[in-house]
Amino acid sequence: MDDQPRDRTDDSLIALRRILRATELYSRNLAQASGLTPAQLRVLQILSSQGGSATPKELAQRMGVAQATVTSLVDKIVSRGMATRLRSEADRRQTNVVLEPRGQEAVKAAPDALQQRYVRAFEKLKDWEQAQLLASLERVAAMLDADDIDAAPVLTTGEIKPGDRLP
Repeated sequence: MDDQPRDRTDDSLIALRRILRATELYSRNLAQASGLTPAQLRVLQILSSQGGSATPKELAQRMGVAQATVTSLVDKIVSRGMATRLRSEADRRQTNVVLEPRGQEAVKAAPDALQQRYVRAFEKLKDWEQAQLLASLERVAAMLDADDIDAAPVLTTGEIKPGDRLP
């Protein structure tokens, strides 16, 4: 057995890499099972929980992302026949995103989301443990200059587009 203490820096990088790897594997499994990204699935799940319809603004607020991000996600699920856009009868300026049967089937068939496993485990923690873990995760985000990145509460990795960069 080695008498030297373990390098906490390496241990922290290993733990971070394990988290990233878990999200990569989940994303790959989800894509193979349903052809969706975790963020696209989350849009469908929100629509399903909202009675099958929501505005892009409501989706953006629920996901904690910019409306432009939701627009891109909705474009993709609409193009796959999983949702449609309909003008609101109450306010013609407003558009509703409506879940289609194919989208509902995708929600039912999707594997257990990584974030759902996390939520179940996180909610079992004592209040002080939740606060400590949240503070640590926020500190890691700040250390990576990532605290201002538009991110939904969805554990995912994804394609990095030309305009994406750390602040």
